[in-house]
Amino acid sequence: MPENTREFLLPRSRAANERLHAMIPGGAHTYAKGDDQYPEGLAPVISHGSGAHVWDVDGNRYVEYGSGLRSVSLGHAHPRVTEAVRRELDRGSNFVRPSIMEAEAAERFLATVPTAEMVKFAKNGSDATTAAVRLARAATGRARVAICADHPFFSVDDWFIGTTPMSAGIPAETDELTVTFPYGDLAATEELLTRYEDEIACLILEPATQTEPPAGYLAALRELADRHGCVLVFDEMITGFRWSEAGAQGLYGVVPDLSTFGKALGNGFAVSALAGRRELMELGGLRHPGDRVFLLSTTHGAETHSLAAAMAVQATYVEEGVTARLHALGERLAAGVREAAAAMGVGDHVVVRGRASNLVFATLDENGKPSQEYRTLFLRRLLEGGVLAPSFVVSSALDDADIDHTVDVVAQACAVYRKALDAADPAPWLSGRPVKPVFRRRA
Repeated sequence: MPENTREFLLPRSRAANERLHAMIPGGAHTYAKGDDQYPEGLAPVISHGSGAHVWDVDGNRYVEYGSGLRSVSLGHAHPRVTEAVRRELDRGSNFVRPSIMEAEAAERFLATVPTAEMVKFAKNGSDATTAAVRLARAATGRARVAICADHPFFSVDDWFIGTTPMSAGIPAETDELTVTFPYGDLAATEELLTRYEDEIACLILEPATQTEPPAGYLAALRELADRHGCVLVFDEMITGFRWSEAGAQGLYGVVPDLSTFGKALGNGFAVSALAGRRELMELGGLRHPGDRVFLLSTTHGAETHSLAAAMAVQATYVEEGVTARLHALGERLAAGVREAAAAMGVGDHVVVRGRASNLVFATLDENGKPSQEYRTLFLRRLLEGGVLAPSFVVSSALDDADIDHTVDVVAQACAVYRKALDAADPAPWLSGRPVKPVFRRRA
């Protein structure tokens, strides 16, 4: 792989990015995959992947982290998953009535996540979280939704996106129905519920993110929701499988009314799930006397290939101890990165955070403030060293050699980082505009 910036030009990737922008708004189908998230001219376009590695259209190989925005937790083209899908290819994928696989997939899911009583599958996380909100509103007769202000993303739908800087096109009336509460602060949450007494349909949050829940917090939040008559929703898109096979609710022993899963559930195949208490979930069914709730009804929600993938993923996690492996790999990586950063004198500036199975990194300036410029410098050096890492989220396909290589490249990046800090100006090392945050008002 190229050793310096002058050689590392990615001409085919640049041309492919231009093709993408000419036809696809933003040049990608997910904003977090946009070329604005990478150093200028160094946004590789992927040709293919295998295990923990991907190759770009220029022929460069990378050790990849955060694969598929955390969805490919077993590695690309995992044999158990691809074989399960391959067995279904000649059997059809979508029918005019439910396939028997829908029953089998539901049984497998509810056995893996025993805190849930019913489940409904969809294709993406936003469909599942929005269905949870709709169900909570129907069950409570209330309109307001309370989201955790400290968690970055819940849905592409109006009830959430209206709260972000990218709120163009969303009526203010919709935005006003969403309120926020801080993670870990029970007093502030109770004050919010009291202020909007009998108005809040649900509390929705990720049960855990970069820090562990404060002792007793989730259980107390459960009690608070019950006392105020609102639905407690855990967004387990990320925590599902990475925290434990049964999600964060299985690890921490606190049962939400509803929970949503995705990402790791399909190892890259498109499948998500809404799960929860039968009393609530059945409101979207046919066996209750009340008003019908249009819960989830998607043409491709039960497409058999993705359900086959999901069942194979769950079997692999349970039988092969994947969650434990993710934690072990993450712990090895975090220790190596911290040691490398400290050795180069930037231990207070290149900071690894989060649970070992879900590591992210922060790039801080000379004043200890988050910096997009220093992130750009760091990402550029990682890419040049053959490491594609918008985060340090591991997959189980990584091996010790991959981790060692990553730590070596991080050490080289930290040496440059130290020079930029000493100069109090990273600009000479950027070679272009800094990377940009996903949520911003202007392009």
